[in-house]
Amino acid sequence: MPPVAWAISDGLTGYEEAVAFMEARAAAIAEGMAPETVWLVEHPPLYTAGTSARAEDLVEPDRFPVFRTGRGGQYTYHGPGQRVAYVMLDLKRRQPDLRRYVAALEGWLIATLAEFNVRGERRDDRVGVWVRRPEKGEAVEDKIAAIGIRVRRWVSYHGIGLNVDPDLSHFSGIVPCGVRQHGVTSLVDLGIPVSLPEVDATLRRTFETIFGPTERVAAPLLSGN
Repeated sequence: MPPVAWAISDGLTGYEEAVAFMEARAAAIAEGMAPETVWLVEHPPLYTAGTSARAEDLVEPDRFPVFRTGRGGQYTYHGPGQRVAYVMLDLKRRQPDLRRYVAALEGWLIATLAEFNVRGERRDDRVGVWVRRPEKGEAVEDKIAAIGIRVRRWVSYHGIGLNVDPDLSHFSGIVPCGVRQHGVTSLVDLGIPVSLPEVDATLRRTFETIFGPTERVAAPLLSGN
């Protein structure tokens, strides 16, 4: 298959503009008019509500803007210091299996974390990537990365959010992904002093081992960039 276009936006990208771009790009990919694309962004502080979001999980509705979105899952937070990767792949050409695709995204995140000597783990009863926190107590674990996808005409969009160094207090305005018994963490919170460019390079390298080669392209020109 041709290389996946790999784009990184500087600064903060508006959420509504990002969704509009993804929807247009996914449609173009389905028509064979655009290459598969991975787009790395940071957003200003905001909450998004997936298709399974429950009203009681929005603890502080006036804290940050809240966006209803068509991705799967519940409430999540995006903000500076979190690397969001929007993944637009043609699953019909690859393998039209959503479970396998989500597992591949989890594997990508786990491989990325391993490069920083962090052991990320899957959980059968909840989506995302988790790390054990024995220093906090037995059976304590925190979420370090979220996954939320949508698929239209077998082209994926939305994607992953990896906590590099966000303000973790911002997560307190929601119940992240509807999970009350566990917390959230980040690479920096775990004592890994890593920058976004370092994470980006690792994400690209590990992505290629799972999904195939990439080709760096210019980021979309949006007014929020």
